Amino acid sequence: MSAPLPSPLAGLKVLDMSRVLAGPFAGRMLCDLGADVVKVEPPEGDVTRLWGAVIGGAAGYYAQQNSGKRNIAIDLKKSEGIELVTNLSTQADILIENFRPDVMPRFGLGYPNLAALNPRLIMLSISGFGQNGPESGRAAYAPVIHAELGFLRRQADTAGAYPVDLTLSVADTNAALHGLVAVLAALHLRGTTGKGQHIDLAMVDASVVTDDRLHYQIDTERVLTGQTNEVWETAGGPMMLAGDFRHLWRQAERHFGATDEVADAPLDQKITSRRAWYGRFLNQVCPTREIVIAALDRMNIAWGDVRPGPDVVNQPTVKHRGTLTEMLYPDGAVRRLPQSPYRFSAAESCVRGRAPTLGEHNYGVLEDWLGMDDVAIARYAPALITGS
Repeated sequence: MSAPLPSPLAGLKVLDMSRVLAGPFAGRMLCDLGADVVKVEPPEGDVTRLWGAVIGGAAGYYAQQNSGKRNIAIDLKKSEGIELVTNLSTQADILIENFRPDVMPRFGLGYPNLAALNPRLIMLSISGFGQNGPESGRAAYAPVIHAELGFLRRQADTAGAYPVDLTLSVADTNAALHGLVAVLAALHLRGTTGKGQHIDLAMVDASVVTDDRLHYQIDTERVLTGQTNEVWETAGGPMMLAGDFRHLWRQAERHFGATDEVADAPLDQKITSRRAWYGRFLNQVCPTREIVIAALDRMNIAWGDVRPGPDVVNQPTVKHRGTLTEMLYPDGAVRRLPQSPYRFSAAESCVRGRAPTLGEHNYGVLEDWLGMDDVAIARYAPALITGS
């Protein structure tokens, strides 16, 4: 029997004080990689406990971002609660928070205070507009950042529609992943210097640096219009064809002898004629899904099925790679969750367990991290919350 594979971050302790998405997602990835991630929740719980289908007593949004973590529920309005978090931070390698910049200092939990007690602490602070500056106090959720950075206007101009938000929280997940990179870099540096870091991660910065179309806007002030990647109706159903239409047409000319039916017409009429030809080609010349796919592959045009959301479970690569996994809850309910995306040759990263209930690990965390017994824990009872 072969020995179990090691987890890359086994032995690290993470205090996750964040809520909703940007911080919890970073914490979930650290947990998948083997860290002991303890989520600290307020008495009312993370608001995402109310979002999504409830399976096994856990709502979908909360479960996706917090599975595998342990949970301790602490009331920071009580002095005992602040003392508990302070004590836990002395044992933590990493602390994650995504409050507004003034919140942690107001509780006496700012980085200078915590670093004085634990110089090796790495604190990841995710905010919308950074820890200081003219907008640092603004409330920020992903849709606000999407709007401020031009994502919504660009999408609307491209589609010829009124601005609406994206249907996934790109600003949050970008910030989480860049925060994860920064934390791992800080861990590497700590191995050399012995000192921790305070990481000021702004959603604005993370979103700007990952915007591959930004250069069009800041280099040329060019407004992006017209589709560069389009959904076409085909005999095999709606498909996304990657590449602008000029490329699609050149490939059709080369491989299938497409020619202009109005050769001497103005360009706009040529384009209209060419697009009509392409529509007929994808539905009549190629009358079945198999023939459509063969033609696109022959032209080396990347394509994707416009798949209904629930059908993602049947996507061939998702099934083959186990991109979704199943988690069993105590009541026998089974929930699908995204598996860790990190695949190592000789290490393991995976979902470590189900989503915790509120305060489920109050005693276990205090025993493991602080060596407290029942008598010592009882002293902090006014600040400890348990719930479903």
